Amino acid sequence: MTTYTSRKDVPIEEKWNLDDLYSDLKDWEKDYNTINEKVEELKSFDGNIHDGPSLYSFLKKKEEMSFTFNKLYAYAMLNVDEDTRETSSQSLLERAKQLSIKAGSSTSFFMPFLLSLKEETLKEYITSEQKLEYFEEDLWESFRYKKHVLSKEQEEVISKLGEALSSPSHTFGMMNNADIKFGEVTSDDGEKVELTRGMYAKIIEDENREKRKEAYKAYYKPYLQLKNSIASTLSSAIKNNVTMAKLRNYPSALEKALFGDNVPREVYENLIETTKQNISSLHQYSKLRKQKLQLDELRQYDLSVPLVSGVKQEITYDKAYEIMCEALSPLGEDYIKTLREFKENRYLDVRETPGKRSGAYNLGVYGVHPYILLNHQDNLDSLFTLVHECGHGVHSKLSSLHQPQITARYSIFVAEVASTVNEVLLINYLLDKEENADVRKHLVNHFIDQFKGTFFTQVMFAEFEMKTHEMAEKGMPLNVEVFNTTYEGLFREYYGDEVVFDEEVKYGWSRIPHFYRPFYVYKYATGFASAIHLATKILEGDEKTLHSYLEFLKSGSADYPLELLKSTGVDLTAPYPIENSLKKFKELVEEFSSL
Repeated sequence: MTTYTSRKDVPIEEKWNLDDLYSDLKDWEKDYNTINEKVEELKSFDGNIHDGPSLYSFLKKKEEMSFTFNKLYAYAMLNVDEDTRETSSQSLLERAKQLSIKAGSSTSFFMPFLLSLKEETLKEYITSEQKLEYFEEDLWESFRYKKHVLSKEQEEVISKLGEALSSPSHTFGMMNNADIKFGEVTSDDGEKVELTRGMYAKIIEDENREKRKEAYKAYYKPYLQLKNSIASTLSSAIKNNVTMAKLRNYPSALEKALFGDNVPREVYENLIETTKQNISSLHQYSKLRKQKLQLDELRQYDLSVPLVSGVKQEITYDKAYEIMCEALSPLGEDYIKTLREFKENRYLDVRETPGKRSGAYNLGVYGVHPYILLNHQDNLDSLFTLVHECGHGVHSKLSSLHQPQITARYSIFVAEVASTVNEVLLINYLLDKEENADVRKHLVNHFIDQFKGTFFTQVMFAEFEMKTHEMAEKGMPLNVEVFNTTYEGLFREYYGDEVVFDEEVKYGWSRIPHFYRPFYVYKYATGFASAIHLATKILEGDEKTLHSYLEFLKSGSADYPLELLKSTGVDLTAPYPIENSLKKFKELVEEFSSL
């Protein structure tokens, strides 16, 4: 595997080209000054929008500022991520962040103004200015919130309470990221060292069961010690959310969360109900895991260790790119041409270097192109990461090419569809080509565990959120005992009777940051299920699905996410997309069992 001690040593073709944003820092400074000027212009509209032309003028200038700011911010952020130690880049990003606050402040008056209008008045504005047709759909989308906006005085009170309402999330974040100290584990040298999150992620997959157990106990130790404090923060977060839903006239906290994407409650409930009706294959996998690991008792710290060990494949970046292009060929020549442009035009930053941001991501910049950060390690996991992020990248690229700025950015609800379709096509391609039995087992096990984490775990979390919010809405108490009983019951329901419970299992709720952003995780599961359904149809040669899927990739947010998915044949109000996905999981478990 190629390693680099300096970014300067990385070949130019494996580094992204930031000149496509700004070839000279003077141009960045020029845009910075332009935005400052636009901020003052936009402020002057406060109290001065009285008709269609003035409304259009404000919205047009706001969009122009947004376009320039996104470029400016992306350049600063990408520079920092190349080397997080570089002070000049940090300074640039800090300036961009401060500018973001000023820009947001200059337009903050607009939403209260818009929602204060009568429907007839807004119609008159739109009718009187033909150019407002471009913004019309967006204006009416914002106007949907009118019935959930309170009086000016009430909104001011809520605004002043903003910091207090976000306090539980902030408090948990400080505890979880700054204060928590994990227990100790035994290093390879036999010495006791304090566990870190990075170490835990590796040790929990270690073949040595005693090491896994030791890490598991050490990881949960601070959460058990702080159980009452964390229960208090989570209880407050849930109650705050329930209170805000009531104040804003939503039927429930769940429906408040679903309102933005215009998703009916039945989609959320259908996801949970259909999953639980087809949960037996996950129970079967737990049983299979126990057998493969040759254990008398299967415990939580046995659920992440790979069942196939010793499989190591070296896959260079160039080879990985070729495999990706071949694997995704069912998506057509134009899709592959777009992928090849990514590499040729240096949209990707490939290698791990000192100071570079860890992980991987795709950042779409409207009017420019996507930028993809990788830390490629020349292995199978890096191949999957490449395919995943390029799925996001093509989605961003096609939506930007085919949509105006106002509808180019796609919703988080559909974000994981394109990336997961690519992964399903990749696993199918690799299994078709691979003859080595151990590698085949490794591939199937890899995808089963990904399915388990991205789908089943998120559905279980989604049900926990729903249950605890419903308790709060009924005025029931929320404390350690209630959270423990609810979480443990769900864990047993999802993972089956094969798992023997340690004391720590029921405290799983205490370590999940997502619970402070309520009713969000279900989107991972619906996106994953949609992608499995689509990829299966495409692999079956369904031309209609392929065509509609490619159109979906060009659609950005041109419609509500459910409607965009319906256009591809995926109706998440019905059980079949979830059922078809779980059928695929069952087939994977059966194949793994037979290998």
